Amino acid sequence: MIMTALSPANRDAALEALSATEVDVLVIGGGVVGAGCALDAVTRGLTVGLVEARDLASGTSSRSSKLIHGGLRYLEMLDFGLVREALRERGLILQRLAPHLARPVRFLYPLKHRGWERLYAGAGVTLYDTMALSGALPRHRHLTRRGALRACPALRKESLVGALQYYDAQVDDARHTMFLARTAASFGAHVATRAEVAGFLREGERVTGVRVHDLEHDRTLEIRAHQVINATGVWTDDTQSLVGERGQFHVRASKGIHLVVPRDRIHSSTGLILRTERSVLFVIPWGRHWIVGTTDTDWSLDKAHPAASAKDIDYLLTEVNKVLGRPLERADVEGVYAGLRPLLSGESESTSQLSREHSVSSPVPGLVVVAGGKYTTYRVMARDAVDACVHSLARNVPRSVTDRVPLLGADGYPALWNRRGILAAESGLHVARVEHLLGRYGSLVHELLDLIRADPDLGRPIEGADDYLRAEFVYAAAAEGARHLVDVLARRTRISIETFDRGVVAAPHAAELMGRVLGWTPSQREREVENYRLRVEAERASQEQQDDETADAARLGAPDVVPVRII
Repeated sequence: MIMTALSPANRDAALEALSATEVDVLVIGGGVVGAGCALDAVTRGLTVGLVEARDLASGTSSRSSKLIHGGLRYLEMLDFGLVREALRERGLILQRLAPHLARPVRFLYPLKHRGWERLYAGAGVTLYDTMALSGALPRHRHLTRRGALRACPALRKESLVGALQYYDAQVDDARHTMFLARTAASFGAHVATRAEVAGFLREGERVTGVRVHDLEHDRTLEIRAHQVINATGVWTDDTQSLVGERGQFHVRASKGIHLVVPRDRIHSSTGLILRTERSVLFVIPWGRHWIVGTTDTDWSLDKAHPAASAKDIDYLLTEVNKVLGRPLERADVEGVYAGLRPLLSGESESTSQLSREHSVSSPVPGLVVVAGGKYTTYRVMARDAVDACVHSLARNVPRSVTDRVPLLGADGYPALWNRRGILAAESGLHVARVEHLLGRYGSLVHELLDLIRADPDLGRPIEGADDYLRAEFVYAAAAEGARHLVDVLARRTRISIETFDRGVVAAPHAAELMGRVLGWTPSQREREVENYRLRVEAERASQEQQDDETADAARLGAPDVVPVRII
């Protein structure tokens, strides 16, 4: 039985509840910071709403490098406070908050110079380990060239003289964000996606709520709140413009693109971190794939669908091929995705030099704006934003407790992992399938197994994407807030970047399974599949263009399945 679901009925009930009563805190934005704000506020005993114009994590929070890390490069910038804070959050996510979603990842840093570089880099990684304190991950090691090549045979022998090996962590960012929102809903937060803020309600100078356009049912609702949090990331300035007041800071978008290649294209048992002239390059293990990224360039075009150009892709291939014995080619690339970092605008012309610190302000009474930061520190950003709200509520509100509130699926996860062989025998699934489910659902795995028990056909892999079971598409629509085909293929699963066809083969089968839950007619299923096919074609076309402007124009050739009018 599904006990805590972001179901279609839950969404409709959330909007009805929000339009019928005044909440303490209304959060705008369903990314990791917005979902974190909703969880922080509701676990302090406040009444909470969360509205998102598109899907949960549909912006930056599904398009990161999937790393939970302190940021080694910020040590070079002497930003010790940010690194220490991020490393603390990394330990919390790994050990307490989301052990079912986050996992350690090992990285190799090749050394190109003898003597001084090992001392310099070694001192930095030693400080990095020391600042982590928690002991959640092993400490770094120094490797000879032979040891490094044993760990990563894919490296060209002449590309290094030795290496350092250290640990960080990774997470499926979109699923983690969804779990934050779902956990908030389990404590009573009202969560509604495809609900676009069209304007703010005012009483004199005070913001008292928002007007929301329900994109699924084409209706406008008014939601009243004592405090509104603008947590819209790269859309912060756009949202702020609806208030009619200038903000106290501005957000600048930096584009980062990533390539996904099959695991057998790079022979290595460890990830890689490489220096380039313009950025840091990661090669990150990702199931049966590698993620290669990222770039760091200014972006001022469409924020909803940032496009990766051929120039971006060629840059990453050129940089990673400098150290690989067997070069990667364009034909090796399964998937490409581009995301935008919300950076606080500063004096530097280079986005790579802008701060990853976050800021919280209250430009007008009743409105709190939070922006900047990095994925790993979402919980701190959320706490600070809710603290600003609490300051204006004029009543006693408990302090943040989210450092002690595990996400749904975390409780009991270690025991279930140890029992995975028994779960496999009881369910009839291979143990590898059970491990896959545990790494995506944690202790909620029983809800998936119940679906399969009731309909054994759901225990089969979906056509076109063997890593995912058919039950996962039914469950995404029934319990995880997925409203449209793209929500599942791009975010609840990663089929859109993990298959060479970008999910086109799986699309009609996924639409049939989702349609059972969402009540789609045959024509609605066809529309969803056609919309997804056009999306894939537009992305492929954009990746053949040589510059951002033409890539952006090509990507915008595919319409949104549910058009968003304002932001």
